[in-house]
Amino acid sequence: MDIDDILREVDPVSHQIPQETRDLQDLTRAWVAERSTPELLAWPSNGLFERINDKIKRQIERVEEMTGDMDPKTNFALIVIQTELERYKYLVRSFLRTRIAKIDKHLLHYISNDNLRTRMSQIEEAYARRHQLLLHNHYLNSFLGTFPPTMQNLNDTAGNISMIDSPDLDSAVFIRLLKDAEIECHGVDVDGVLTGKEGDIVILRWSDAKSLVEKGDAELV
Repeated sequence: MDIDDILREVDPVSHQIPQETRDLQDLTRAWVAERSTPELLAWPSNGLFERINDKIKRQIERVEEMTGDMDPKTNFALIVIQTELERYKYLVRSFLRTRIAKIDKHLLHYISNDNLRTRMSQIEEAYARRHQLLLHNHYLNSFLGTFPPTMQNLNDTAGNISMIDSPDLDSAVFIRLLKDAEIECHGVDVDGVLTGKEGDIVILRWSDAKSLVEKGDAELV
């Protein structure tokens, strides 16, 4: 018995969905989640983007093969394929641009912490390090070079004051509960616990919603 047989027994309904359809659903969820949260989420580690990239390459090759065929049926199929291809490309571009924008905004925050660096893909980490090097050299040549050596670090934490800008974890997010759960809420004046039902959509601080999303009790919407 292989892994597909096991998954089919545990969840026969969802496992009947073709892999490409599940990949598109996972890509859409990852895109929504990344755009909804103030901090960088973990890079998908299940080979999702490798499969998506292969799908896009195959579709581009298919479009090139079909281009120039005067058969009306072929032309209609070509329009459908191109429309689907553009949807994939939009989701991938928007997802990556959102992540790059977060990395650019809080560059030192992510590359100065071992745990946070694991959220980035290898290409993203290489980009972040190169970006930081160029930025630091630019600052040194522009004005930091005139400061004393002890004041030239961009990640200085002297006096218990950090120079590293970090995301606002108290930003509001919308989540949909995937199961009944107790939600701990931290307000300005008072804290409390909310009893949520499966399917409820709740607005919370990301700092309160993060644990629910990570445990799989909720998803970002």
